[in-house]
Amino acid sequence: MIDDTAMTYTAFFTHGTELDSRWLITCDHATNYIPPFVNGGDLGLPAEDMERHIAYDPGAYGVARALGDALGAPVVASNFSRLVIDPNRGEDDPTLLMKLYDGTIIPANRHADEAELDMRLNRCHRPYHDTVAELAARRDDTIIVAIHSFTPQLRGRPPRPWEIGILYPDGERLSPALIDMLAAPGDLTVGDNEPYTGYLPGDAIDRHGTKQGRPNTLVELRNDLITTAAQQVQWAHHLADLLPQALAATETAEG
Repeated sequence: MIDDTAMTYTAFFTHGTELDSRWLITCDHATNYIPPFVNGGDLGLPAEDMERHIAYDPGAYGVARALGDALGAPVVASNFSRLVIDPNRGEDDPTLLMKLYDGTIIPANRHADEAELDMRLNRCHRPYHDTVAELAARRDDTIIVAIHSFTPQLRGRPPRPWEIGILYPDGERLSPALIDMLAAPGDLTVGDNEPYTGYLPGDAIDRHGTKQGRPNTLVELRNDLITTAAQQVQWAHHLADLLPQALAATETAEG
C-alpha cells in the first residue's frame, strides 16, 4: 500500500525565498500540526493542550512572516508540532521527543521506539534542517534570527516578568547590542538569556549559526503579547527597526 502522505506532506513552510538578504528568519515551533503518519495525526491530547505552548509557539510564525517582509528576508518555518519531534533540539538530545512536558503526559510518545523516532527524524526534523541549511548557505554573510514565543507562566512557577527575551551563546555580539536597544526606552523588561539560557549544544541556532560562524540571535516574545495579527506586525516592525541598528553597532565596534 502506498503512503500518500509521504508524497503530499512538506515538513516546512518558506516565504520570500526569492529575496536576497543577509537576514534569514527561522521559526522552529511555528505550528501545532500533527502529520497523519504520526499516530494517525493524533498524539492523544485534548484540543486545549494542543493550543498550549507545549505544542508550538503561539504567535511566533506571524511575527516571523511579518519580520521577513519588513526586512526583505526569507523565512523558513517548521510544519509539525514540537511534540512530534523538536526541531530546536539536536538529534542526540534526550528531549528531542518529549514524553512529558510542563506537567502533561504525551500519550502517543510514551512508548515511541527507535524506529518511530527515526521515522519522525526522516520525515520532519531532517527536511526542515536541510532547508534552513540550504537557505543559510546562499550567502557568505548570512545572519540568522530565530523567532520563538514563551508562556507567561509555567505550571507551579512564578509569573515571568519579561515581555521579550534575547537568547545567545557566549561571544555572540549582535544579541547584547539588541538587548541594549530594546531596553533603552525603559518601557520593556528585556530578558538577557531569559526565560532560559540561549545556548544548547546541537540546537538549531548552534547548528546553523554558531558552528558555522554566522551572527545570530534568538528572540523570545511572551505569547500573550502576540495573539493578534496586529500585535505580531507591531513587534515585527519594532525588531526590524532595531536589528539593522544593532548589527551596525556591532560591526562598528569590531572595527
